[in-house]
Amino acid sequence: MSPFNCNKYRPFPIINKSDRRWPSEVITQAPIWCAVDLRDGNQALIEPMTVVQKQRLWRLLIKLGFKEIEIGFPSASQPDYDFCRWLIEENQIPHDVKIQALTQARPELIMRTYEALKGVKQAIVHVYNSTSPVQREKVFNLDKAGIMDIARRGAQTVLDESMKYPDTDWYFEYSPESFSSTEIDYSIEVCNAVIDIWKPTPGRKAIFNLPATVECATPNVFADQIETFCDKINSRDSIVVSLHTHNDRGSAVAAAELGLMAGADRVEGTLMGNGERTGNMDIVTMAMNLYSQGIDPELDLSNADEVVRVVAECTQIQTHPRHPWFGELVYTAFSGSHQDAIRKCLAQQKEGEVWDVAYLPIDPQDLGRDYQSVIRVNSQSGKGGVAYVLEHEFGLHLPRWLQIEASRKVQVYAENNSTEVTSRQIWEIVEQSFMSVDAAYQLHSYHLDRNDSHEIIRATLTSNQSGQPDITLNGQAEGVLSAFCRAIQQTFGFDIEVINYDQHALGSGVDACAVSYVQLKVNGKRYCGISKDADTITANLNAILACVSQINEAEVSLSA
Repeated sequence: MSPFNCNKYRPFPIINKSDRRWPSEVITQAPIWCAVDLRDGNQALIEPMTVVQKQRLWRLLIKLGFKEIEIGFPSASQPDYDFCRWLIEENQIPHDVKIQALTQARPELIMRTYEALKGVKQAIVHVYNSTSPVQREKVFNLDKAGIMDIARRGAQTVLDESMKYPDTDWYFEYSPESFSSTEIDYSIEVCNAVIDIWKPTPGRKAIFNLPATVECATPNVFADQIETFCDKINSRDSIVVSLHTHNDRGSAVAAAELGLMAGADRVEGTLMGNGERTGNMDIVTMAMNLYSQGIDPELDLSNADEVVRVVAECTQIQTHPRHPWFGELVYTAFSGSHQDAIRKCLAQQKEGEVWDVAYLPIDPQDLGRDYQSVIRVNSQSGKGGVAYVLEHEFGLHLPRWLQIEASRKVQVYAENNSTEVTSRQIWEIVEQSFMSVDAAYQLHSYHLDRNDSHEIIRATLTSNQSGQPDITLNGQAEGVLSAFCRAIQQTFGFDIEVINYDQHALGSGVDACAVSYVQLKVNGKRYCGISKDADTITANLNAILACVSQINEAEVSLSA
């Protein structure tokens, strides 16, 4: 038998639910967020965070605006215990933030948890026990009644211990671990037993956290489970239904979103999705999903680079460049057609208008990213990408005919070097190809006269080769460019014709200069030239010389 054998697995059972309402629901506001980076995220690391790293991540979570933060498992971990004490004794907890401490439903661990939390102004004690069939039968060797008894005793101990610390504002949370793999009716029965003990009220709600501890089904099945739970649980108006999804099937965010549509109120997750196995629900992704729909996520994610940097430094896990929303490359286009569409849309996007740019679902500037990194050039890129870089970084507004020629030069470079082409390299390619950097002759001076409808030009060219004399050109035609071309033709003896011409100002005020773009046909072949100068006519003439300088010496002998 092949080792890759699907017959060893069975499909996950669905809920036969004909009255589901969640498919028609729309998320209109942010959930209550609870960050579990310091607990679930930390326990999943190869090397758990140091105290310094925990403190740094804590400060980031506070800065982002989290009001509920699970800080660890202080009853089972001395570093977590010490971190909890540091938060309390050093007054690190803002008045509007609740810390949350996890504990198994074992009396000695619950008591140790309260000891760790002594002196805190407000806190959530989060107790859990496993309820799924595989956990009941193969891990704990208990029947449903035995598991129920663990939940009841744990809930009662949580309540009893809280009475010993009356100066703290206590909140309670219960998780039937592996909820999504537990029979739904039994999950509800266990949670109702906990409700009977805690007796929550609308003014003092208890949190019931429903984990997809291992993601075993499609998100719609999870949504059916959540809607069923919300419909059948006792005292629904007195509990907060919380979600804690994992990413084994790659659908943790989708499951949480559908769970909210099915009636949940709260979401636990981690920044960037770090967590056991394939990870926890990614709060950044879910919050940005809301943001992109015009919903305030109630988290400040405006500095994406800081979030990525701090999380990577604390977890020693680098962010994938294609990570949703915050990856280095997610607002970057290499494809020519994408680049062209983005460039055109950005040119039409006006301040204050609803964002509407092809391939960019949100404005990268909202996250502290700039437009310079949006379009990057490689061998798959087109004229739009090169034109965008030259415009936004160097101020050159290439006409379409020159965009085509410039992109060809850049693409050849990218193909030959098998690499991305940086903006500086693009500029150097354009400079060498079209801007007469190594031209044999440079314009020294010119003089214009008008005779009826003709322009008469007298120009002096200086050779870049030592010992070569200056050259004087004379020509006349209906325009200055045509007159200069006529002078070159008469001097050097080849056919020359202006095919395309464009120009624009670069800068403003006394520092402004002119940029000229010229395409010539010389001896039947086309050449493009670019020049910048404070004098418009000088820019035009030098652009023509830039074209002439590209002519192969084998074809034309530049001699007086």
